[in-house]
Amino acid sequence: MLEDCSPFLIVTIVAISYFLGAIPSGYLIGKLKGVDIRKQGSGNIGATNAFRILGAKAASVVLLADAFKGFLSCLLAPIIATEWTGVPISDDTASLLMIIAGLGAILGHSFTFWLKFKGGKGIATSAGVFLTITPLALGICLLVFSITIFLSRYVSLSSILAAICLPFSVYLIYHNLLISSITVVIALLVIYRHRSNIKRLLNGTENRLGPKNRS
Repeated sequence: MLEDCSPFLIVTIVAISYFLGAIPSGYLIGKLKGVDIRKQGSGNIGATNAFRILGAKAASVVLLADAFKGFLSCLLAPIIATEWTGVPISDDTASLLMIIAGLGAILGHSFTFWLKFKGGKGIATSAGVFLTITPLALGICLLVFSITIFLSRYVSLSSILAAICLPFSVYLIYHNLLISSITVVIALLVIYRHRSNIKRLLNGTENRLGPKNRS
């Protein structure tokens, strides 16, 4: 699928995607409000902690900005490849390049060099990635997320279950082992970033989403 793409092209796409993903949206929006979001609440720079510390409007901006990083990275990948090679690329190659770019963006968001390689947990950025690649798989995962958060009010549990659902949804739609395998890597990365939440869930000390929640 990548026969026409040189290793340097792939590395370039991953690097550009990483730098886009590494823009610390939550941290920057917090700074605009005079708050270092890393020092309050859970210390995470994602939309959930932004909601707790900065409020719903700021959290919505963080959520959209983080999702847009993933969306834009995937959108640019086939464009860069076409300009680089000078010929149109196949749909299969475009899909594979997009998911590789998506992985780069999620890694950038989760391990941003701007903040000493400490970033968010990758949920919103992953949503932006799969909105570009396969909105149907994203829709299935959002349904799982919505049902879980409605029943439990645990954002972390909802995110973890949506991540587990993701590779299965992508495989059912694409029937492509390579793309599905990269999706498994993304899901495992998201779950790994939630390891402290998993410990709190097991201990019964995880915060629920709601007005009485303090963290």
